[in-house]
Amino acid sequence: MERISKWRSESLKFYKYLCQKIGSEKVVKTRRLAYTIRDMGHGQKMISSGSIGEGLNLNGSDFDYMFIDPNFKVYQSESEVQSQCSKNPLITDNEESHPCFTQLRPIDPNTMTVPFNYFQMNYRGNAVFSSELFKLHYKNTAISHIPDLCFGKIHGPCISNQDETIDVAWSLKCDKWINQAKPWISRPRTTWPSSEIISEIVSSGVLFVAIGNKGSINEHVEWRISFSVAEKFLIFSFSHTQFLCYAMLKIVLKEIVEKHEDLKGLLCSYFLKMIIFWISEETETHLWRPDNVIPCFMACIQRLSYCVKYSILSHYFIPDNNLFFLRFSTAIKDKLTNILKDVYKQGINCFASSETLRDYQSQSYDINQSIISGNITFLQQMIPQLGLIRGFDAICTYPMLVYNFLHHSRTSLSRSLFALQISETFMHFTQRTQYPHRSGNKHHYNRYEHDLSHLVIGLHSDAVSGLLKLASFLYVHNNYVASLTVITYTLQKYTDEKIYPTDFRTQKKTFSNIQKHVLNLMKTENLNTILKSVTIHPFVFTNNSPTIPQELQLDVTRTPTSFHPLKFAHFLHFLCYYHLHDLSSCEQSVLRLEQLILSDGFVYMSVPDTLNTLILCGIADQLMSDTETAKLCFQVAAKFDMDNETSAASRLASRI
Repeated sequence: MERISKWRSESLKFYKYLCQKIGSEKVVKTRRLAYTIRDMGHGQKMISSGSIGEGLNLNGSDFDYMFIDPNFKVYQSESEVQSQCSKNPLITDNEESHPCFTQLRPIDPNTMTVPFNYFQMNYRGNAVFSSELFKLHYKNTAISHIPDLCFGKIHGPCISNQDETIDVAWSLKCDKWINQAKPWISRPRTTWPSSEIISEIVSSGVLFVAIGNKGSINEHVEWRISFSVAEKFLIFSFSHTQFLCYAMLKIVLKEIVEKHEDLKGLLCSYFLKMIIFWISEETETHLWRPDNVIPCFMACIQRLSYCVKYSILSHYFIPDNNLFFLRFSTAIKDKLTNILKDVYKQGINCFASSETLRDYQSQSYDINQSIISGNITFLQQMIPQLGLIRGFDAICTYPMLVYNFLHHSRTSLSRSLFALQISETFMHFTQRTQYPHRSGNKHHYNRYEHDLSHLVIGLHSDAVSGLLKLASFLYVHNNYVASLTVITYTLQKYTDEKIYPTDFRTQKKTFSNIQKHVLNLMKTENLNTILKSVTIHPFVFTNNSPTIPQELQLDVTRTPTSFHPLKFAHFLHFLCYYHLHDLSSCEQSVLRLEQLILSDGFVYMSVPDTLNTLILCGIADQLMSDTETAKLCFQVAAKFDMDNETSAASRLASRI
């Protein structure tokens, strides 16, 4: 009995530690809700997936998004096709495909509308819908949908950005549950998943992503059946103990197994997901509780080791598909099995060699944590996450967000997250608004009022960047005095306690003492108020934005361009005084810009924000007729601009 009590006590202690390091139930719920709200802003066209969409934010977690192509609808037979179908219908054909894969055929190749008939090809005498051509098309057009995918590359079924931190898969949808997976609905199971979850999953249908079965002679015309929506339903139904075990499996993979170069890429997060789905289905749900987290994790490791040893891992929805078939050589299998056996033997001590959980033994975690400390921990985990969500450039449509806010926002947390997303969307919407080419004062006035109203709503997105967008907009419209008023107010808000959410992810920062103090003072405020008061988000211009000063048009061409908010504020300060012919104030603004560059030193010269600050300083010097200093600024920027991302080279070529 004493042994059981000690074992439960250790599990509870470790559970508390995991909540601090990986995320408490509240944190995970907030992460998921934030992404769900962002998805809502896109109607049924975008689905956040992968670890981050599931509520995790581990080292190396990337953005995974699925976009549903609205031009097509997949059916399993011609008889299912609706007579008034306005989309291009495609029919599944599983006869020559491996389980979990299918070919797609148009009903009548001659009725496929332009330009989508480009994806058709004649294969073995039949018209088929090519996954390879579909994927290639979206690779070439990805930047028009998501500017971050400039120079994107194909990565499996996805289009990825240059450093592979964003994966976007364009998919096709079938509203009905696929026949291949129908046995899953009624197969014997314990208590998980519930009948309600199963019903929701089945009613959501399935997706098809553009990748064939590797090694198949039909690979280029096959499509993989994707259960991403179903998998999110299942993971969202996990107890927090289940979710933490899933996270620990990922940490074992990334930080223990993949330390061995020859094992990288052999296992993936998807396999771990299948493992925990199977175990959850076979286990009574009451066993997944905090005082049992260590035995639950050990059971997961044991199952994974067994699956590797015998090269068998059945797909959760379509068991005929063995995900480990011919995956490992004998030598690799033996090595991987031995590593997993060692992990099992060490238990949670295996994490001593991991980056994320290595400090467990040296930390003390009180089960009855104070409210203040809990608030700090929650914000420290949420601020970087919300910064990532709001930083992603697939901007929502505000009518859909407002509709869902009015009809589906029932808690203070959801209202806060909706308000933040709506504000962010309105700020970016101004940059993307396309107006008809009309002349006349009335049209000009209507456009001005329209953009201004959006920017005012966007003020609530953070403490500084929203204000700067408004100031820049006023400057563009020659309202220099009003712009200076906003800039002055913005600079007053630029204080030491402000937080850059992206720094917490890219530089692994922690809160300073003054930041903790301010957050403690605000502990009774709602999340929306805290975030818009203390966070500063990247200040970015997109091409053709009505808020870009004319002097910077050369710097914002194809891709979004970011500027350091404080430095841009001083540059805009300079521009306003320049047009007001106040040369003394202009000189002070230029001096302040130069001081900020010197304070950065040359350590951060590879950072786009810093390079763009040199460009700002060079433009200011050029306008002040100091051509030699301007030339020097552009030369230094060009030297460190290895990828030619700034306007430095073109400005030098223009012979200052």
